[in-house]
Amino acid sequence: MNIMVVGGGGREHVIIKKIKENPSVENIYALPGNGGIAADATCIPVAATDIDGICTFAKDHPIDYAVVAQDDPLALGCVDRLAELGIPSFGPCADAALIESSKVFAKDLMKKYNIPTAQYEVFTDINEALKYLDNAPIPTVVKADGLALGKGVVIAATREEAKEAVRQMMSEHKFGASGDRIVIEEFLTGPEVSVLSFTDGKTLIPMVSSMDHKRAGDGDTGLNTGGMGTVAPNPYYTDEIAARCMKEIFLPTMEAMNKEGRTFKGCLYFGLMITQDGPKVIEYNCRFGDPEAQVVLPLLQSDLLTIMQAVTEERLDEVPVVFENGYACCVVMASEGYPVSYGKGYEIHIAPEVSDTTYVAGAALDNGKLVTSGGRVLGVTATADSLADAIDAAYRKVDQIHFDHAYFRHDIGQRALKA
Repeated sequence: MNIMVVGGGGREHVIIKKIKENPSVENIYALPGNGGIAADATCIPVAATDIDGICTFAKDHPIDYAVVAQDDPLALGCVDRLAELGIPSFGPCADAALIESSKVFAKDLMKKYNIPTAQYEVFTDINEALKYLDNAPIPTVVKADGLALGKGVVIAATREEAKEAVRQMMSEHKFGASGDRIVIEEFLTGPEVSVLSFTDGKTLIPMVSSMDHKRAGDGDTGLNTGGMGTVAPNPYYTDEIAARCMKEIFLPTMEAMNKEGRTFKGCLYFGLMITQDGPKVIEYNCRFGDPEAQVVLPLLQSDLLTIMQAVTEERLDEVPVVFENGYACCVVMASEGYPVSYGKGYEIHIAPEVSDTTYVAGAALDNGKLVTSGGRVLGVTATADSLADAIDAAYRKVDQIHFDHAYFRHDIGQRALKA
């Protein structure tokens, strides 16, 4: 089989490594991929948002199956366009990807179908938003409606911080058109949990839960990033909470999308908060989380490609989806200064014995050498029978990877250990 994976980050790298395990796979093409992915797939310099270019490549290199792994091409209708060419794909159509690409749509969906979430208001007028904040409970959460590379959410501790976030989104267009409409919502407290799920619109199978670490600095300090590390499973996600989520959130969301005529097929990501009133939805994503995928997929014992094809063909109930009982920890190595400003072009040295579990995100090939090209450079994952052992093993692997001005948190998983 010839497989095409659309995207070029650490998430795509772990997906490609898992798909390679299927013996029927002959060629994997990554569009665009990156310098690290080039060790596991043929990278094609076509941007993930260039839907015409992706379709042209798919026609010229008979692709048997595609995985559209990134949010932007999903929102732009990449799966729809490939379907028109007769190429089956893993990922939702554009009308279902709206569950991530519009926070207003997602919030209104939850309100309509009584899916627990934070209270909220929607604004298209900056003056009305600023006036609302004069009396809104503080802290509060301000969200750009559209996609913003995971950075369009501001947790404001003061009224002035909230107003500044509104100005940046609506007046200064920090996130482009994504901030033309905003959501201001209630600030929830409690442990956060990420749960990825496979769904074909008829069956929904949750994957192992995980805990993300978004702040740049140790002790959850510093700026919000795309994620500095993850552990799985999440200790706050008990069997009792899992049962409530399935009954109150997961299945109702799948059924709500069906009722709206937007059947979701692919990986549906639930960002949850376990509040005093029970689990509530913070956000939906229409694809594997990054770096959550880097701890969840290494624990998957079943064949990933087989599951993906079953999702596309709406027969998910026919295939086994089995995860190991162990634990996983992923430590993200970034460039010093991330997520604000950082240097590029530093050569990366990865010891051969850890390359299989290193998932490269921001790197390029320069005269055959792997060099840094982004803020989050790579994630390195270890699995073990206990969480403490998985954390220790992950940091031992970090010691076997070197590049100038490398930066990483030293406390990934410590919150989970204390829990």
